[in-house]
Amino acid sequence: MTCFRRRFPRLTRCKSAAFAGFTLIELMVVLVIIGVLAALIVPNVLDRADDARVTAARTDVNNLMQALKLYKLDNQRYPSAEQGLTALTVKPTAGALPPNWKPYLDKLPNDPWGRPYQYANPGVKGDIDVFSYGADGVVGGEGKNAEIGSWQ
Repeated sequence: MTCFRRRFPRLTRCKSAAFAGFTLIELMVVLVIIGVLAALIVPNVLDRADDARVTAARTDVNNLMQALKLYKLDNQRYPSAEQGLTALTVKPTAGALPPNWKPYLDKLPNDPWGRPYQYANPGVKGDIDVFSYGADGVVGGEGKNAEIGSWQ
């Protein structure tokens, strides 16, 4: 039996070690409450992750387009389809060689789903197109599976 009389002489209440702690019922109630909260919150958090990936892809596409515009200002043309986006990080050795090349990016990003961004010159929707196929990695789709491109 643990008493508080030694430390707190005015308190005369003593606690038995057998009554200290939580009962199984109390623990089960807490676990049920945590489970209900998780069931309500987790789906909302997972949807936010998909939205964040789409936003990150749009930001990457815009950054790649800005780098491509700088490339064109320096070299009077965009990289060819053969040279691709790699021309932003490594000086091209094939096709029309750029006269005033410099590194425009430290490294090429992958899309948020781990695949490389696509580049089309000439583009279907503009002079050039930079895009990601989305979460599913194939042409077409809706929502998180839709393409995210420079034309949006």
